[in-house]
Amino acid sequence: MTAPLLKVDHLEVRYGDLIGVSDVSLDVPEGSVVALLGSNGGGKTTTLNAIAGLIPAHGGSITFRGERIDSRPAFAIVRKGLALSPEGWRLFVQQSVENNLLLGATPLSDKSRIKALLDRVYEVFPKLAERRNQRAGTMSGGERQMLAVGRALMSDPKLLMLDEPSLGLAPAIVESMYDTFGLLHKEGLTILLAEQSIELALEVSDFATVLQVGKSVLSGTAADLANDPQVQKVYLGTG
Repeated sequence: MTAPLLKVDHLEVRYGDLIGVSDVSLDVPEGSVVALLGSNGGGKTTTLNAIAGLIPAHGGSITFRGERIDSRPAFAIVRKGLALSPEGWRLFVQQSVENNLLLGATPLSDKSRIKALLDRVYEVFPKLAERRNQRAGTMSGGERQMLAVGRALMSDPKLLMLDEPSLGLAPAIVESMYDTFGLLHKEGLTILLAEQSIELALEVSDFATVLQVGKSVLSGTAADLANDPQVQKVYLGTG
């Protein structure tokens, strides 16, 4: 059986005496879309930040492309092909759209690839091409979400992690963003998606893992989770 592109085993993260996540396990097969589901405070963002190397893991293991990465710094993890588009965007609001995108290419060892990657981001998000000289802080929420994803794509990842990409956005913008994610997936990008919008996430995913109070309590195919009323009621707070 082929090993997953990303494997998280019994991850534990602490903030001092507080436990961020206590026992999270999940697999992300190469070429798939995997949803990380759960209510606010369930541990989704903490899990993604630990995978990306932004916060340390205190227990368990994180393996990417067959290599342990849980002790690696964030810049080294990005260079291995894993990128995060964070919740809240974390943009340089005084910088232009293009400068924000170019900062996403900082980890690249081959700088000659930057122009092709920039052109690709502008192809995926034409709105960013139109606003390339505009300050990021003057953009709408939907445009900032595009920019955050575009910046992550500038490192040419094999696995793109998306943290709450629909949060606070109008339904039409969310639909457009998810159409774009579908296009990227069809082109071969593996995606790990953390979402509170349960129905939306399950609709576009192949597999899903449900978090509850910092623990992974259920994993399976997205279809199985979407069709199980007990799962909806008990774990996801719907139905």
